[in-house]
Amino acid sequence: MDERLISPEELNNEDELDYTLRPKTLDEYVGQEQIKANLQVYIKASKMRKEALDHVLLYGPPGLGKTTLSHIIANELGVQIHITSGPTIERAGDLAAILTNLGENDVLFIDEIHRLNRAVEEILYSAMEDYALDIMIGKGPSARSMRINLPKFTLIGATTRAGMLTGPLRDRFGIIGRLEIYTPEQLARILRRSSSILNIKLSEDACTEISRRSRGTPRIANRLLKRVRDFADVEGSSVVTKEIAEHALKCMDIDDLGLDYSDRKVLKTMIEKFEGKPVGLDTLAAATGEESVTIEDAIEPYLMQIGFIARTGRGRICLPAAYRHLGYNLSEADNRQLSIFEVQDSDDKK
Repeated sequence: MDERLISPEELNNEDELDYTLRPKTLDEYVGQEQIKANLQVYIKASKMRKEALDHVLLYGPPGLGKTTLSHIIANELGVQIHITSGPTIERAGDLAAILTNLGENDVLFIDEIHRLNRAVEEILYSAMEDYALDIMIGKGPSARSMRINLPKFTLIGATTRAGMLTGPLRDRFGIIGRLEIYTPEQLARILRRSSSILNIKLSEDACTEISRRSRGTPRIANRLLKRVRDFADVEGSSVVTKEIAEHALKCMDIDDLGLDYSDRKVLKTMIEKFEGKPVGLDTLAAATGEESVTIEDAIEPYLMQIGFIARTGRGRICLPAAYRHLGYNLSEADNRQLSIFEVQDSDDKK
């Protein structure tokens, strides 16, 4: 499947390599006010005590700034950050090599921490709790256990699926923060900052237009800003106006709510092929030609957030707001949804 422009995931490392747009301090970081306020206290307290910050777990949808926030934490602490991801740590030796190379009070950032190998995860327990590694040397009757002391460090784990973390691992994090979807106003602030860094003249109307189609995600907002700039450059305009932004977004097939072709295809399939009746994930994937994991991770979450689809015990259904947005007969949709929820409600009571 082609990469979607409005996917919250990184595309071809373009977003990962664009470090210039990332804020460096908590004051520059837009949004997530509760997490920021708490982190300022925790970081200040750890620096006053000259201790390592307690381990931090950041979770929430992709593209909201978990990696950026981990860099900011390290920067505010004045220590080095070491970056890896759950799938790349395949063996216990890989983890041991990373941990033994940490400096005092350094930050170790593990992205997609829910995908850690179980054997690796169990070794991580003692590292997080006792700052030590317990490893086995040799095999069979001659095998013996050896403990290696580690420097005090801060583990920052990031995940889009906090529910997939095991209880023992989750309980070892002293600081847990959930990142929330951004408002259009917050995204507009991010776009103004990004446009100044990229030397883009962006009108307020254009800024508003891009921010409200960015699905509440800073990564998507910055990506759309760069693509809209391309259209402005080709048209010979020194300023990105609302007209240019609307034209560019229309060419990219992104509508007023930030839905693209894949989103609308899923909705239309549910409405037209299945007549709004509950449909299972695998059936929907087969009918649309999309992979089930793509629907579940990249398409469905946003559609649920804006109230376009819902999950029931019988499967996914389209809600009246989706019918209204796509121009279908709303009265039929209301009647159909009412009957579906009545059936669901009666099933729950049984």
